[in-house]
Amino acid sequence: MIFEGKSAIVTGAARGIGQAIAVKLAEMGADIALCDLQADWLVETADKISALGRTVKCYATDVSKAADVDAAVSSAHSDFGHIDILVNNAGITKDTLLARMSEEDWDAVISVNLKGTFLFTKAVSKIMMKQRSGSIVNIASIIGLIGNAGQCNYSASKAGVIALTKSAARELARRNVRVNAVAPGFIQTKMTDKLTEDMQKRMLDAIPMARFGQPEDVADVVAYLAGDGSSYVTGQVLNVCGGMVM
Repeated sequence: MIFEGKSAIVTGAARGIGQAIAVKLAEMGADIALCDLQADWLVETADKISALGRTVKCYATDVSKAADVDAAVSSAHSDFGHIDILVNNAGITKDTLLARMSEEDWDAVISVNLKGTFLFTKAVSKIMMKQRSGSIVNIASIIGLIGNAGQCNYSASKAGVIALTKSAARELARRNVRVNAVAPGFIQTKMTDKLTEDMQKRMLDAIPMARFGQPEDVADVVAYLAGDGSSYVTGQVLNVCGGMVM
């Protein structure tokens, strides 16, 4: 229960990796503020956290809108009295080849994945700097490191998250606020389940460990970066990809 008495905000927490992260932090003692576009999407995650005996609050939040983000952070701070952990997980994809990509699809992915991370980091860092403590963990992607055909918008957004992580870490370190990123590889979620068998086989062939990751694999690394066991770690990107990127 290393997070006993601490509170965490997790964005995009309705399912998949976000849900696994929120539940993992709750299992380790944290009270959780859940943020997603619609609050009713968060019922399943909230029920799992409540069953663990932790306090959970849900906030309907469009991460790409500053007013929504500021309202959610203010409410969480008021409800819990402090914010010790922020996990910027909210993200979307709108994949297509560059030549076919619309400006709207480019803007949508950048707004949620990169701007959303910026807005939450900005709002929460003000609180953490006053506390002189806190850990921010941004969910990037190995696609932000190596690129991928058909994902120019997504790879650009995640590369931006990595750069934002490193710059914010430099700015906040003297206030004892750490900022790190996790770059998942191919994690088994509803998104990967939709891929054809041939596509899944080609992906597995590129992974030395020869298996897809699970959302819990990412959650375990997030918990490490959020906790005191990584107290001298900031500005880092940890790949969780089964050895695909070394």
